[in-house]
Amino acid sequence: MSSKKKIRKAVFPVAGLGTRFLPATKSIPKEMLPVVDKPVIQYVVDEAREAGIEHLIFVTGRSKAVIEDYFDAQVELYSTLAERGKHEQLTHLQNIQPAPGTASFTRQQVPLGLGHAVWCARELVGDEPFALLLPDMVMQSKKGCLAEMVELYEQSGGNVIAVQECDPAETHKYGIVGRGEPVGSGFEVTSMVEKPAKGTAESNLYINGRYILQPEIFDILAQQEKGSGNEIQLTDGMLKLAQQQSFYGFHYTGRTFDCGSKEGFIEANVAFALWRKDIRPNVEHTLGDLLRTIKVED
Repeated sequence: MSSKKKIRKAVFPVAGLGTRFLPATKSIPKEMLPVVDKPVIQYVVDEAREAGIEHLIFVTGRSKAVIEDYFDAQVELYSTLAERGKHEQLTHLQNIQPAPGTASFTRQQVPLGLGHAVWCARELVGDEPFALLLPDMVMQSKKGCLAEMVELYEQSGGNVIAVQECDPAETHKYGIVGRGEPVGSGFEVTSMVEKPAKGTAESNLYINGRYILQPEIFDILAQQEKGSGNEIQLTDGMLKLAQQQSFYGFHYTGRTFDCGSKEGFIEANVAFALWRKDIRPNVEHTLGDLLRTIKVED
């Protein structure tokens, strides 16, 4: 097993086309769609930074240049805000902007799946463990999911994946793990199965899109054959890595919203709006009114 090194880098696969949100994503990447007043990707980056991540690595694709622009300095905007005395907004924008040299972008030229996207980041990650955050999955909790995973990693080493409970009847839709003995704030992962057949799942704990992986995963993914969907699957690579190294699970108990789906995206907007003192009263009133007055369209 690789020695236990600090988790300094995080990979964000943002090359997906977002076809479920067409026509909105015809010109705007799905990761830039706003949840209340922040794009989806900002929530995930904030979670990474809270966990102590120093270097952000984005695996992009065609038509994703706006993500790179978003994380760049907007000199004209900054000047305008300063001239208009909007210092609070200016300070906020400057605080969320990555420092020079701490954000990198690489292309996944061919859409060959999540495993391939992770492999595309190999040169930027180098020979050290790294975090992987799926931007579609937006978390809501007082303490971020990745921050708690890093704490477990410091206790356990190895590889760490975050899991949550799903409806037992829905296990065939997810990657499911088996739960072993407790280790620190987590547990040993005894098995991983991608979309098990109905009635065969060892548990109802599904992988929710947050990982800490050792760099040996890159050599495995380099030789990984295409799997489900004719793509290089990350889970297949992790199964091979698990033959050499330990995997640990962190049971996340906060809320997770799949912003890659329309329902999850709307749920995230409502949940984060209700979480804010400044807009909750109006949103709460409006939701109640809409539920009373709007009927489902025939």
